Amino acid sequence: MTDPIADYLTRLRNAIKANHRVVEVPASNLKKEITKILFEKGYILNYKDIDDTVQGSIKIALKYDPVNKVNAIRKLTRISRPGLRKYVGYKDLPRVLNGLGIAILSTSKGVMTDKEARELQIGGEVLCYVY
Repeated sequence: MTDPIADYLTRLRNAIKANHRVVEVPASNLKKEITKILFEKGYILNYKDIDDTVQGSIKIALKYDPVNKVNAIRKLTRISRPGLRKYVGYKDLPRVLNGLGIAILSTSKGVMTDKEARELQIGGEVLCYVY
């Protein structure tokens, strides 16, 4: 697999389109951090790390609106990819839907959202947009 983050986002996207409640993805430290950010920002209901194999996996419970049956995540977009990395300075950090969405960045201080990176005045690699 050349791009595990794109695979992670595609598994989430496919589970949302199929109206699944739970999706299981192979684990890595970066995927765990992205999942933690999605949970803290309210895009997923819950998650659990499972260490039953060498690599382990992450079980993610997706969040749906009970009335309209619409998922909390409207769109997941991979920005930086292995063939074309996207790095930004703190002055050029992207704003997703004028602040309604989040951009997830990998910085020297760890994985964080665009708002947190703006407060700390650090740039990094833009991994994905979520809204």
